[in-house]
Amino acid sequence: MRRLITALLCLSLTATLPVVAVAADEAPKMTAEQFLSSLTFREGKIQLPGDIATLDLPSNFRYLDPADAARLLTDGWGNPPGTKTLGMIVPSDVNPLSAAGWGVVVTYDKDGHVKDDDADKINYADLLKDIQEGMIENNKARKEQGYAPMTLVGWAEQPGYDKAQHKLYWAKELHTEGDKENGLNYNIRVLGREGVLVLNAVSGMNQIAQVKTEMKKVTGFTEFTPGNRYTDFNASTDKVAEYGIAALVAGGVAAKLGFFGKIFAVLLALKKFILIGVAAIGGWVYKLLGRKREEKAAAVDLSKPE
Repeated sequence: MRRLITALLCLSLTATLPVVAVAADEAPKMTAEQFLSSLTFREGKIQLPGDIATLDLPSNFRYLDPADAARLLTDGWGNPPGTKTLGMIVPSDVNPLSAAGWGVVVTYDKDGHVKDDDADKINYADLLKDIQEGMIENNKARKEQGYAPMTLVGWAEQPGYDKAQHKLYWAKELHTEGDKENGLNYNIRVLGREGVLVLNAVSGMNQIAQVKTEMKKVTGFTEFTPGNRYTDFNASTDKVAEYGIAALVAGGVAAKLGFFGKIFAVLLALKKFILIGVAAIGGWVYKLLGRKREEKAAAVDLSKPE
């Protein structure tokens, strides 16, 4: 597992942090208020793209569709472009561009039915060490692409699995070199018939108490639609994933590296593993770096075969 995690993290930067050269003077002239007013926040019962699952949002949460979610992640929070999602969940009473802003990025991994036989056998202390060692290799690639090294400080909440609901949760405390505040990634995985619904909450560590409480609500109002639920699995027709619960925590594709070894398959899957920026720093910060990356962008072909 250790070798698989190291290889996975080392390659992940290529797929999740594309080099894009954008001149600073091309940044759109828009105030924070104008930017927020340009987003369409939806409330109530939400059918996710593809009708794979529903969100029955309480009044204290809102939803952004994939296009607006991409704008918030890139232009609002300064993340590299290219993240494909099913949308985002954001709290209603917090400005997402403020220091207190946070959100839940929703994606879906259709890699097959994940069996949970290993749930009670995982040593999460050992798994944590493996991931930490893998991130050391990953940081070499981050530096080459012009990004600050990132380390996994530890579990902000140790992984736990609800067998009755088929829902997995854990939280990671992350430190990016140069940042004063550590970041928090709170993860939920809802296991389904043919894949896994991925919900990643991104915030600062100082918000951990609030996020822990709120993410329990998110777990409750997120459900697969009939026919896509874990209990709808048909062993005679449905594909079974090549990995289990432990690999979901480390990164589901880690197991795939050992089974397939194809760079093409790895690069497509590696887009899942996104360590998203915490502060609402604004896309202009990312764009200001564009000139410095121009030569690299000309030399690197990151076109995707999709």
